[in-house]
Amino acid sequence: MNQDVAVKIFEAGRSAGADFVEIFEEETRSSCLGLKDRQIEMATAGTEYGIGVRLLYGTEVLYGFTSDDSEEALVKLVRTLAFGRIAGASKNAAPFEFAPEKRICDFNAAAYKDPRVLGQAIKQDFLFRADKAARALSPKIAQVGASVTDSCSAITLMNSEGLHLEMTRGRLRVNVNVTATDGSERLTTHEAPGALGGYELLSNYSPENLATECAERVLRMLDAGYIQGGQMPVVMGNGFGGVIFHEACGHPLETESVRRGASPFCGKIGEAIGQPCLTAIDDGTMDGVWGSLKYDDEGMPTQRTVLIENGILKTYMSDRVGAAEVGIARTGSARRESYKYAPVSRMRNTFIAPGKDSLDSMIASVDNGLYAARMAGGSVNPATGEFNFAVDEGYVIRNGKICEPVRGATLIGKGHEIMPRISMVGTDFEQAAGVCGASSGHIPVTVGQPSIKVDQILVGGR
Repeated sequence: MNQDVAVKIFEAGRSAGADFVEIFEEETRSSCLGLKDRQIEMATAGTEYGIGVRLLYGTEVLYGFTSDDSEEALVKLVRTLAFGRIAGASKNAAPFEFAPEKRICDFNAAAYKDPRVLGQAIKQDFLFRADKAARALSPKIAQVGASVTDSCSAITLMNSEGLHLEMTRGRLRVNVNVTATDGSERLTTHEAPGALGGYELLSNYSPENLATECAERVLRMLDAGYIQGGQMPVVMGNGFGGVIFHEACGHPLETESVRRGASPFCGKIGEAIGQPCLTAIDDGTMDGVWGSLKYDDEGMPTQRTVLIENGILKTYMSDRVGAAEVGIARTGSARRESYKYAPVSRMRNTFIAPGKDSLDSMIASVDNGLYAARMAGGSVNPATGEFNFAVDEGYVIRNGKICEPVRGATLIGKGHEIMPRISMVGTDFEQAAGVCGASSGHIPVTVGQPSIKVDQILVGGR
């Protein structure tokens, strides 16, 4: 972004009466190689470029974007956004002075291995190794799918307060899907780890281990019976089990929900919303983790934000607009999928912090219940916290012991009602990569938790 052009955009916004003007310029290169049924099914690569302009009038947001980077097109975009406001604005404003100290943020640049340089061969080897490992376990393995996806974004962020920030972000994610059949039914499971970085990370993921873990899990569940539903205690496994907290509690703790009055946690800062064993954190600073970023999409340094501490609600996740409307400090949580979206408060790496209990002690404390070793997908209403999530791998707990595997289980409830029922929190903390969709698009996030015990939750059966 030419700085002289940026000044023209700021002047156009200010002449239209805007209190704040922001420019977000982005070029993202991404590629994916995918395998299915022992052959390469998909090979894609592309580059996307554009510029988003945001005008703030108090906390009212006007946003537009274009792929035309000419001064004429960008000034026209500002005037189009501010249509109806220009007539009442000052036409004699003094020239805008923009003299920022430019900051450059290159993530781990010395170690970064650019996928464009390495090519597709390194990905292809990973995919075929995963396919071979899964199929070697059993003739019941009917299908194996695998993919390697990468992206690298170059971002320039400027605003009328004098910010000029240039950022580079790269991410890598691998995915393995395994389907098994006994002739009458088919089940599928998957693993999809990811991290912040480039192909220096690929050696961290063993395709054999990922594929074997998926295959063994799906074969166990293929032979399982169905659970008898009802209210019961549930021990939830670590890692991706944190998806329930993310969906049912994390979204209502974003100021994007709170400022609209669409959260069960409105006005509850300082109140107990869980037992003392519960501490929950959203942290954008974790080195190399999938949902991390050094600066958020408003150019604010990210931070470790303690949301719930020993059961007490401490704060919300906030962006510029949300912080102003709710009356809290900004937490560096403004995020967007791309230049096509205005930023709003979103999660980064959100997790329940480790506690003091062992998984064995949790299982031993349950007479009759469910061990949800691994969660799958589900749905949630952020305004009410109501959720419905499938259990990917489950086992009956009987007389304090893990017994036969069961499938078809779903966990049903409301996040703010379930949290006070978390009575034990384990030490076996893990995280898992995911993608979260909301009003500012789909963004990389991490969920996580140790194993936890929920004293009572509604379990749906077949």
